[in-house]
Amino acid sequence: MAHGEPQQDLLFTAPEALPQNSRMFEPAPEPQVEPAPLTYEQPLNERMRMFLRLEFLWQLVSHHAAASHGWGSRAAVAGLLEILAITSRGDPRSDALKELERQMALLRDYQNRPGVDGSRLRSVIKVLEQRRDELNAAGANFLQRLRESEFLNAIKHRSAIPGGTCEFDLPDYCHWLNLDPVLREADLGEWLATIRPLCESVSELLWITRENVRPREEIAPGGVYQIAFERDRPVQLVRVTLPGGCGLYPEVSGSHHRCSLRFLRWIGVNHRPVQADEDVRFLLTVCY
Repeated sequence: MAHGEPQQDLLFTAPEALPQNSRMFEPAPEPQVEPAPLTYEQPLNERMRMFLRLEFLWQLVSHHAAASHGWGSRAAVAGLLEILAITSRGDPRSDALKELERQMALLRDYQNRPGVDGSRLRSVIKVLEQRRDELNAAGANFLQRLRESEFLNAIKHRSAIPGGTCEFDLPDYCHWLNLDPVLREADLGEWLATIRPLCESVSELLWITRENVRPREEIAPGGVYQIAFERDRPVQLVRVTLPGGCGLYPEVSGSHHRCSLRFLRWIGVNHRPVQADEDVRFLLTVCY
């Protein structure tokens, strides 16, 4: 560069920091995000056990059915087959209808009590009535078409074999998994529409069961806690909530008369958990 020409490079060179140009304050530290509390549930009768399994599988199927790739469709079909297996035992539709009627009768008793939000109560009852009407309209044999599907039955039978649903075992299943996502989503949507009245009724019933009582704070001395239930008031579900990141989880055992909790400390997948020897604070919810 010739002498006397402006040195353009200096315009893009950061000047040396001067004392008067120092920061007026330090940047705020990143906010600490507290781990979310963890809730563990223990059903205390066979009906509630079935409802919880159906809710779990319905959430799994709904999640994977929305995926555009074949692996998501494969997981959704596996969950659907498990729902069909559960519903083949007993009469879950009848159980759900009875529980809907029971919950609606309990809620109607609150209508004339002081301090009750009447519009909110009527809204909840209306939703339950809608679920009951949809389940009644579905009919007693609403799952028969899925159970008689040759396509789903072939997948079901091969699923009992480890790796039995790979492409050389089920070429038609492999072909379906590689169809355009819109076509697969249409089939999945049709299957899900068949089981939706039952699964949404169960989800609504579980929501009411969980919300009908407030949790209370308890302490488990030495990591052990015993619960005795009232004999004239059947308990449906026990919920135990622990702070997220505490490193503990409950081992729950019991019946509709009594229940025991033992809090175990997680050490890792390569070690056996050990019982907590300190007092453990937790939230207990006993649902009726």
